[in-house]
Amino acid sequence: MRSSTEDGVLTLTLDRPERLNAVGADDLDALADAVERASEDPQVRVVVLAGEGRAFCSGADVGGGADRSAGPAATLDAAERLVMAITRAPRPVVARARGAVAGVGVSVALACDLVLCDEDSYLLLAFTRIGLMPDGGATATVAASIGRARAMRMALLADPLTAREAYDAGLVTHVASDAELPALLETVVRRLAAGPPLAFAATKKAFNAATLGPLEGALERERRGQTVLLRTADVAEGMRAFTERRRPVFGGA
Repeated sequence: MRSSTEDGVLTLTLDRPERLNAVGADDLDALADAVERASEDPQVRVVVLAGEGRAFCSGADVGGGADRSAGPAATLDAAERLVMAITRAPRPVVARARGAVAGVGVSVALACDLVLCDEDSYLLLAFTRIGLMPDGGATATVAASIGRARAMRMALLADPLTAREAYDAGLVTHVASDAELPALLETVVRRLAAGPPLAFAATKKAFNAATLGPLEGALERERRGQTVLLRTADVAEGMRAFTERRRPVFGGA
């Protein structure tokens, strides 16, 4: 992760473009540390989360034979910590979600207050493709944004939404061309950085209380469900198939 601060704007950039910014527990914990520090720093007025290269975040890094008990469980805990850090932060948090936004990348992006995408971006809840369920609070944040029916479609069928479809559904706040996105981001963050920090903090707290009240319960349910799923043969098969680039064959065990 890279970190830079300029004129009250803290930018945190995932920096593994060769892996499409797939994340592990260390990456998510580093982001959470930075967001938590920013929440206590009066010099930081806005936090921007971004990804280097052609992806915001392609999800958890399940390649390379990661341990199915310790590794994924630690990643799950770190994702929950980051999501809570973002939603509790008194500062506006903006996601610059270019390219692939998948798995826990969706969870992190939707925890943010504003989500800016380029027109080539797509959002994908890819969890069921490897025998898992959505986590990182996605069962709450996606449904809060687009309703139960469309959330179920995203989660059960793992169909990607284009940036324009996500915008039309109410899942993201801004869409621009790749060429126009940097200027749009600059305009948005400068407006936020120049705005009233106390009013922003109160507004964010009120909206999140009204719409994300179920978030903590969702995180707990996700953790229980995911912990069980991580021990199944289906997930073992899903991860092998992912690594071997083939379609998994799930047996329901």
